[in-house]
Amino acid sequence: MNTKFNHVDYLWDDKKAADLGDNQVELFLYRSNILGADLRITNYGGGNTSCKTIEKDPLTNEDVEVMWIKGSGGDIGTLTKAGIAGLYTERLRNLKNVYGGLEDEDRMVGLFNHCIYDLDSKAPSIDTPLHGLLPFEHIDHLHPDALIAVAAAKDSEKVTKEIWGDTMGWVPWQRPGFDLGLQLEKCLNDNPGIRGIVLGSHGLFTWGDTSYECYINSLEVIEMASEYIEKKIQEKGSVFGGQKTESLPQEERLEKAAQLMPMLRGLCSSENRMIGHFNDSNVVLQYINSNDLTRLAPMGTSCPDHFLRTKIQPLVLQLDPNEDLSDTKTILDKLNPAFETYRKEYQEYYDNHKRANSPAVRDANPVIIIYPGVGMFSFAKNKQTARVANEFYVNAINVMRGSEAITEYTSLPRQEAFDIEYWLLEEAKLQRMPKEKPLSRKVALVTGAGGGIGKAIADKLAKEGANVVLTDIAEDSLKEGMKTFGKDVASYSVCDVTSSESIADAYKNACLNFGGVDIIVHSAGLAISKPLEETTEKDWDILQDVLVKGQFELSKQVVSIMRKQGLGGDIVSIASKNGLVSGPNNVGYGTSKAAQQHMVRLLASELGSDKIRVNTVNPDGVIIGSKIWEGDWSEGRAKAYGINVEDLPAHYAKRNLLNEIIYPEDIANGVFACVGILEKTTGNIINVDGGMANAFVR
Repeated sequence: MNTKFNHVDYLWDDKKAADLGDNQVELFLYRSNILGADLRITNYGGGNTSCKTIEKDPLTNEDVEVMWIKGSGGDIGTLTKAGIAGLYTERLRNLKNVYGGLEDEDRMVGLFNHCIYDLDSKAPSIDTPLHGLLPFEHIDHLHPDALIAVAAAKDSEKVTKEIWGDTMGWVPWQRPGFDLGLQLEKCLNDNPGIRGIVLGSHGLFTWGDTSYECYINSLEVIEMASEYIEKKIQEKGSVFGGQKTESLPQEERLEKAAQLMPMLRGLCSSENRMIGHFNDSNVVLQYINSNDLTRLAPMGTSCPDHFLRTKIQPLVLQLDPNEDLSDTKTILDKLNPAFETYRKEYQEYYDNHKRANSPAVRDANPVIIIYPGVGMFSFAKNKQTARVANEFYVNAINVMRGSEAITEYTSLPRQEAFDIEYWLLEEAKLQRMPKEKPLSRKVALVTGAGGGIGKAIADKLAKEGANVVLTDIAEDSLKEGMKTFGKDVASYSVCDVTSSESIADAYKNACLNFGGVDIIVHSAGLAISKPLEETTEKDWDILQDVLVKGQFELSKQVVSIMRKQGLGGDIVSIASKNGLVSGPNNVGYGTSKAAQQHMVRLLASELGSDKIRVNTVNPDGVIIGSKIWEGDWSEGRAKAYGINVEDLPAHYAKRNLLNEIIYPEDIANGVFACVGILEKTTGNIINVDGGMANAFVR
């Protein structure tokens, strides 16, 4: 059997499969995962897979056939037992006796629950009858780019015959549901012996008697379509009508994207704050720089999985690749009309196609934004959704490329597209989504996040829903710190806060990765404890540079970004009780901390009209887990108080009113209070010190 493929990845591992033995459900999950690992085969959350087994009926102890299938909202690439549904196959097929036609589709989904065999099942998906009404033990329903290109091409049925002869069936476009399952069943009955079915404008169904045979069948069918398309492209000589716009060099593209993303983010956030993603891959550039972009982009996507995540069509910016983006007002004056037009046209699309029971119109802002010569942006409620939307539009590009090479690309009629986008079942799925966390849709950059207080702050902000950019001068610490974050949550930048260029690079990272910045926490620091006569000019300068100048430059640069976004923001300074209270051997450190505190008050006064809030969190005695206590500072403070270093935690706890040891996590909670709870507080100082009466500010 052929295991060499040029257009898909053969990932089946005989040893791994053998370890699963004859457990058909585990083999189905294994097949699903390796299919989902190749984005050319299916994208995140796309497609569906199933298998059928013989199980004991717990009520009769008789053998019954059970179908195991990916549940609603799942992803085959990460599918586990917890994400599948187990249904009595016979009960599912018996639903044909009560099906009332196309007007009965939504009711049928509710009836799937009456077919449940496994009480731990995930909610069955809309694709359930498509698998259940076919007789095969293992079935794949996939959305490969090459197959959707065939499915979305003009004369798709004829093209299907040309590629596979009589070995593949074809059914025209129809919204997924029970009737489509009946159409697949009829297609198989009319064409016995076929190896699969092409769904017009939708995707592919393939099957096999074993999980491996199903897997190989899927790969072979996709490979045949891919080879056919590549041959057509070679014959044609060019794609998308050839190049119209020349790409900027990559570094210039990234610079332009970083400059523009905060402005785009602000415009896309007119109803709800959004997180961004950027893509300037060769696939994207070939499409967005082409002559056919202006014809193809407004047509919209074909496969329902695509436009459910990307909206019906993208917004193409009318900006020259060499446009000077430094003047925010000028650029926003150019962009605003385009966004207003897009929102107006989306509202018209809704008004012209809505049904009597359609859900209310959703956010009318674009999800995909194209800048010829530079790249493609996507904006959504979180990083994962923005990234996946971007990936889906790449799939749509591949589909257009293939369809145009074959014959001509066709998209779904607008009414069909609307009926999918505003399907009541899709709306119900959206309503079941968990409540967003307090800092969802926000981006935080934390300095000194390689460990100690800074890392605890980053952890807390991420836990409360924020995307975080960790910065520090120690890359090894940053890499280690990144291990605690899931995918699409955090990024890092090596950043020296005494260098304006290094700070600019960190902000560029934040803009490229997430679209902008909403929260800046200056936690980077060091501590030097010496008597006046022993404090050197070098000691003084480094304290001022890291603590004061660093805060100044971080604030100055982030305000420029926040003003581009027009969404307000938060600046939080991690200062110290020592900025309020006089203590021995502390002139350099205490003066720097006092400067930080007063700068906060000055910035709060200046930036209030921009809805940028500036606050201070004052720790004291954070010894356990704090990086600054790892060196000479602890020895200096112990010497100042006439005690041993190991006695410092107890000493500091005894001297506060609550007699509590203060941990980095306590400081992180103080920061969260500033940015996530106290929404109408600015210019404030929050002491997190267990209660030091001489540090009370009022």
